[in-house]
Amino acid sequence: MAKVHEITVWARGVIMDKEGRDVINIFAEAAKMEGKHVQAFDNYEDLPDRVLVTVRKYVRLSDEEIEHKYVYGNDEPDVVVVIEPTIVKGIDILRGMQKGGTLIINTNRSIDDMLKFIPNKDLLSTIATVDADAITGVRTVDFSGSEGGVDVSGIGKGIAAPVVGAMAKVTGMVKKESLAKVVSDVSGMERGYNEVKIKKLS
Repeated sequence: MAKVHEITVWARGVIMDKEGRDVINIFAEAAKMEGKHVQAFDNYEDLPDRVLVTVRKYVRLSDEEIEHKYVYGNDEPDVVVVIEPTIVKGIDILRGMQKGGTLIINTNRSIDDMLKFIPNKDLLSTIATVDADAITGVRTVDFSGSEGGVDVSGIGKGIAAPVVGAMAKVTGMVKKESLAKVVSDVSGMERGYNEVKIKKLS
């Protein structure tokens, strides 16, 4: 059976809900274009959205059909992505991760600074940071996740673009060229790919 790669994305309700949803949808769509089997979804435990409350989004990728379709959460994420850096304080963002995982954080702080807030950092083999806010200067807020809402702003016009670029560079799970066919802000995605800082821990 082929491995199912699990990616968990942490965001904050309402103000960054769309950014988190864009990250999972862009990454999943790019992987699908490359022939992978994918799933991308919200965590129902975190809904309904409340302003600033942490919310999680999920992506699963595999070379074969993914059997556990109705499990609404990633039990053992290979990759954790944090798109609002204060989330690392006091929350077990690596829950369920097995040793050898990857953490990617949207922050302007150094990798060593961020590691101070992660008590179980021994689980990580790789940590990376990308300053997505500085790259785009835009955060996309809408209510498309709300009942009756319609997403009119396009996919990946805000910080999601550099975040998915960084994810592609760090994980190698999708190609930058595939992301470019999906994301609205191609230059922002490419800057995230090129400017991400990576540190190997083991």
